[in-house]
Amino acid sequence: MKERLTHWFHQVQAFRYTRRTDESLNFLVQQLYGESHINVPYLVLIVSSCAIATFGLLSNSAAVIIGAMVIAPLMLPIRGVALAALMGDIKMFREATLALAVGTFIAIGMSWLIGLAVGLEIYGSEIMARSQPNLLDLGIAVSAGAISAYAIAEPRVSNTLAGTAIAVALMPPVCTIGLGLAQLNTSLSVGATLLYLTNLLGITLACMVVFVIVGYIPLHQGRRALAIAFALTGLLVIPLAVSFSRLLQQVRLQQQVRQVLVGGTITFRTLDLLSMDTSWVSDPPVIRVNVRAREPVTPTQVALMEDFIERRMNQRFRLILQVSNVEEIQAEPSQP
Repeated sequence: MKERLTHWFHQVQAFRYTRRTDESLNFLVQQLYGESHINVPYLVLIVSSCAIATFGLLSNSAAVIIGAMVIAPLMLPIRGVALAALMGDIKMFREATLALAVGTFIAIGMSWLIGLAVGLEIYGSEIMARSQPNLLDLGIAVSAGAISAYAIAEPRVSNTLAGTAIAVALMPPVCTIGLGLAQLNTSLSVGATLLYLTNLLGITLACMVVFVIVGYIPLHQGRRALAIAFALTGLLVIPLAVSFSRLLQQVRLQQQVRQVLVGGTITFRTLDLLSMDTSWVSDPPVIRVNVRAREPVTPTQVALMEDFIERRMNQRFRLILQVSNVEEIQAEPSQP
């Protein structure tokens, strides 16, 4: 057991401190440079991924959104930005930044047009979920960026491994920005923009750290770029921490509302609660409750429940009940 641990420790040491050859660095530069400029395939991927993500968001379908995530075109230039910043390669940095900016604005404009054409008045939970980023999203972005950089830096790891992890975060928030603009919903667009910047900086920082750790760029060469990346990412920690604290408070409030509805209202004694979701972006917050009922629920009952919640919680909520009727069917009594 001791020999096995010693062998593993030496492997870790070799992984951390082995300097890559100039040939391997040149190969990586050529590969990332090819991904870091605007061409027809890149634009096709942007348009297709944006269309899939936007329609998936509008239809509130997580499966469709995941399909857009796998394409992940915006990730291609981000790795180029990370390596170029470490190397001080101005040309590659400009090419990658331009490709990233063009792809982002195309996606925002396209999702805005689709949002105007569809004209939904109320968006679903998949869109609203991308309007309140927090520290958890930064953790996801850093993890995705790390596996992406390692996948392209280590030949033994398939580069497609990063595809599903990366897009966790890039195209859906960009499309949410456009959908917020289509609805003139400032808070939605601002929240999605913060999420996109969080993912962008988190992934870039993680890629830079991995490129240094695996030995492509010495630490002394990329120290300044790393410091800038850490500083920019650190600026986002404050609003993300505030949002995370707000998220915890919202979870507690939703639990309290659930207890008030189930235990304090006469109407809910005849209902079976299936699920409950709260949209905190709306003013007042909207509570969508999915219930099963044997008798019809009237608008008057909903209004009374809203007033009851306001009195108990000292906060106004809008209550929307999605009712599934229950029909009891029994076998007819057998004839004598």
